[in-house]
Amino acid sequence: MGLLDALKHKVLVADGAMGTLLYSYGLENCHEEMNIEKPEIIKKIHSEYIQAGADVIQTNTYGANRIKLTRYGLESKVVEINEGAIGVAKQAAKNSEVFILGSIGGIRGVRKVDYTLDEILAAVREQAEVLIAGQLDGLLLETYYDVEELCETLKMLRAMTDMPIIAQVSMQEPGVLMNGMKLNEALKQLEKLGADIVGVNCRLGPYHTIQAFEQVEIPERAYLSVYPNASLLDIEEGRVVYESEVDYFARATVELCNEGVRLIGGCCGTTPKHIEAMKKKLAHFQPVEKKEAKPQREIIIREPEPHNFEPLHEKAKRARSVIVELDTPKHLEIEQFVEGAKALYNAGADLIMMADNSLASPRVSNLAMGAILKLQYGIRTMPHITCRDRNLIGLQSHLMGLNALGLHDVLAVTGDPTKVGDFPGATSVYDVSSMELISLIKQLNEGISFSGKALRKKANFSVAAAFNPNVRVLDRAVSRLEKKIEHGADYFITQPVYSKEKIVEIHEATKHLDTPIYIGIMPLTSFKNAEFLHHEVPGIKLSDDVLERMQQVSGNKEQETKVGLEIAKELLDTATKYFNGIYLITPFMRYEITLQLLQYIQQLDEQNKGVKANG
Repeated sequence: MGLLDALKHKVLVADGAMGTLLYSYGLENCHEEMNIEKPEIIKKIHSEYIQAGADVIQTNTYGANRIKLTRYGLESKVVEINEGAIGVAKQAAKNSEVFILGSIGGIRGVRKVDYTLDEILAAVREQAEVLIAGQLDGLLLETYYDVEELCETLKMLRAMTDMPIIAQVSMQEPGVLMNGMKLNEALKQLEKLGADIVGVNCRLGPYHTIQAFEQVEIPERAYLSVYPNASLLDIEEGRVVYESEVDYFARATVELCNEGVRLIGGCCGTTPKHIEAMKKKLAHFQPVEKKEAKPQREIIIREPEPHNFEPLHEKAKRARSVIVELDTPKHLEIEQFVEGAKALYNAGADLIMMADNSLASPRVSNLAMGAILKLQYGIRTMPHITCRDRNLIGLQSHLMGLNALGLHDVLAVTGDPTKVGDFPGATSVYDVSSMELISLIKQLNEGISFSGKALRKKANFSVAAAFNPNVRVLDRAVSRLEKKIEHGADYFITQPVYSKEKIVEIHEATKHLDTPIYIGIMPLTSFKNAEFLHHEVPGIKLSDDVLERMQQVSGNKEQETKVGLEIAKELLDTATKYFNGIYLITPFMRYEITLQLLQYIQQLDEQNKGVKANG
């Protein structure tokens, strides 16, 4: 009798966690390597689950793909490790009627840019070919947070084999997936793509998993599966632990089976004791054929308040728009910063941009200064948001705070690594890349949190992205722009450019894009400043002509400032011809220099109007 035939008549109990037991043995490195290094331990764990009453076990291959094995230098052992897992599982199940599933784990989490979907599918195909050749009873796709990855993997595997496939998603919130899709909808989609069993595993304990399955309909053709964690996790002396009474877990699994589940096991924190208790509770359980799924409570997501200003990505498509950067101070005296921001805004800047601890050096919070400028002086501001300093929790909280304050203009950047700043021993977080951060901000604009939960109201962010054109091969940088547009970037702001030829080159390389670009202009203040920017600051390169002109006046502060302004104005002559968007970077709080450039841009625009009128 095959797996699917057995499920027609009874609930099957699967095994529990593998990693939890390996951790208890002190094995914290690559668990999949144990298939060939210490197969006796893997066999012992399989045997313990079988003795506890498991009808189904899974191979120790959750992370046995090329991508995950590369972390341990084991990418050349994909076949050996998977074949070892199959062999040891079959040895443990010998002389029993236990079904064996080949486990394939999800690769994507929140981060999606580390590997392309094609790379992921290639790695899964390589692993799946070994598992399919092993003549197992089915394939188990588990712990998939990204629905796109799971669907594409399922389609590929369905074309490769007729063996039963179990497709399981993981929820961060009960009843919804990370992209906001409802669980019931996701399971229906997986059934249509050919999954024989659809369900959930990991992340949540029994309580929240039951809540989610109350809203799940019994599929027309497929069966339901669930592998909940023992409980929510806790940290005890630096180790992950799960607090769960065995009897509680077993009673909860009965409730899950009452919701129509036919294949039920355990994920993180579960042990043979959990499976034994569950088996006893379900010994005489008759599968549920029909149920009335609870309607999921619809949360109305309110539209955001309309902007009381024109988004810059819209203005820059039709008219001149100027962003001015003024970095917040590294000390607690903020008066000069406030005066500078007021002067620049009153002189015609569309908004005041503030970096997020540039060069990894701490400054007064740009959120705090943005709020002060807006609430006390009516100044429109744009804070940078880096991926360096905040994990996903901090990023979402920070963005929700910005939205609540009415600070809707943001620039999403990766952020300079901590080793270049004042605290080289500090940790760089980088939970996500700048591209993923852009996507997540746009998800907030749909009223959906990073975890998929409804926020009851849509955010209203206009999202800028960084563009470094100071590279040898501009086409590659433009390809990166196009990817950022796909992730939701509304417009781009460049690193400072110090060549008229480069400005023209940027125009030619990006004129096919409808997304506005703000050209960065930062006046030089001295030859030493020019050398530092050219040689030490990533993403900034000065032309030989600019360096030579600054060197000629080196040591004369007045002349250095004068020549720096002349160079900036010459660059503006070119930039204003090709781009509506101009980004002025204020050097060293010397906002009087930026004021002169603002006035110069206005003069150029007036001259152009006069020429057009006379023409």
